[in-house]
Amino acid sequence: MAALKSETLAPGMTVGLYGGSFDPVHTAHVHVARTALKRLGLDRVWWLPSPGNPFKAHQPAPLDDRLEAIAACVPEPRQVVSDLEAQLGSNRTLNLICYLQARYPQVRFVWVMGADGLLQFHRWAGWTEIASRLPICVVARPGVAMKARLSPAARQMARARVPEISATALKTRRRGWTYLTEPLHPHASRELRGRSPQT
Repeated sequence: MAALKSETLAPGMTVGLYGGSFDPVHTAHVHVARTALKRLGLDRVWWLPSPGNPFKAHQPAPLDDRLEAIAACVPEPRQVVSDLEAQLGSNRTLNLICYLQARYPQVRFVWVMGADGLLQFHRWAGWTEIASRLPICVVARPGVAMKARLSPAARQMARARVPEISATALKTRRRGWTYLTEPLHPHASRELRGRSPQT
């Protein structure tokens, strides 16, 4: 899977950055991406699978396999899959964001995550700088809604929260975050990994 090329974007676009292990990708991941794309009115969502996840004990499947699996799930032209993080040689979200903002200064970026990501956001390297550099869209996931909204990061960012009804305003803001509720998908990667090949 080739890295994103400069001609992929045009000045004035707003792009959602959706990072994660995606090991394996499942319908809940697709739900998060589609919800952000629709509710924020984004021009693109970039799927950026990480080479590794410092918060997970197991090693993820080979990156090429995950890239192919994601591409098979998201045929929509406004959703793009890239190995850019691996090409940068980093699994730090802050490094990725700094690189993209420097390379595309006339493009607006929004970080996209499921509510389960918000639970651990305060443990990410440089998470407060991430939150100061670009707006964040959090999409509800089953079983973690209350914990996510009471997480350390959510509490610290409380004053910057944008009401869900005004979520499209994130496209014009330099920072802030919103929490989107949609019909929830219960699938979880750990459950899919535990299934036998026949199921």
